[in-house]
Amino acid sequence: MAFIQESDKAEIKAQIGELTSEVKILLFTQRENCQYCGEVRTVLEEFSQIIEKVRLEMYDIESDNELAKKYDVKRAPAIIVMGEKDHGIRYYGLPAGYEFVALMNAVRMVGSNNHELAPETVEQLSKLTKPVHIQVFVTPSCPYCPNAVTLSHQFAMASDLVTADGVEATEFPELAMQYNVRGVPRIVVNEDHHFEGAMPEQWFVEEVLKAVN
Repeated sequence: MAFIQESDKAEIKAQIGELTSEVKILLFTQRENCQYCGEVRTVLEEFSQIIEKVRLEMYDIESDNELAKKYDVKRAPAIIVMGEKDHGIRYYGLPAGYEFVALMNAVRMVGSNNHELAPETVEQLSKLTKPVHIQVFVTPSCPYCPNAVTLSHQFAMASDLVTADGVEATEFPELAMQYNVRGVPRIVVNEDHHFEGAMPEQWFVEEVLKAVN
């Protein structure tokens, strides 16, 4: 059964627009304890067939463990969206429902080489002096979550010091429990700073800077 309906393909192409460079999507799966690995593979296979400049590469965490270590992938399903370089853009889980928008946004940004951030935000991110890891916990039914995931991915693309993960909370209950996820989007920065809810770009970057300062 197809996940992407024929009637939706034209809209997906329109949302992404013309890409100027190739986008690689790396999918890491595992044979056991990965309820949605098969579904994620199908979604990404269908998606890569729709968008001409998207190339899908599929790996297994165990048999391709050296590559998984290179990209710091420790759980599956893991999706990496990258161009000629790895920007630190990650999504863990099935990009279904509203979260499919976050996947499209990441591909559009990387494929157009444009993080789409305001100059003021880029200036703020330039003040970072040490690595920042952002985790955005989401659910497919949350209409506010894709914006939070996209902002974190934009920050990762704009700064080599930022890595950003979208995490589907119900697929990774142990992580959701570890970070006390009770509502989404819940954003965790460098393990110990967290905040919730949709917020404007400027507020989001201020929270990130607050976490590292």
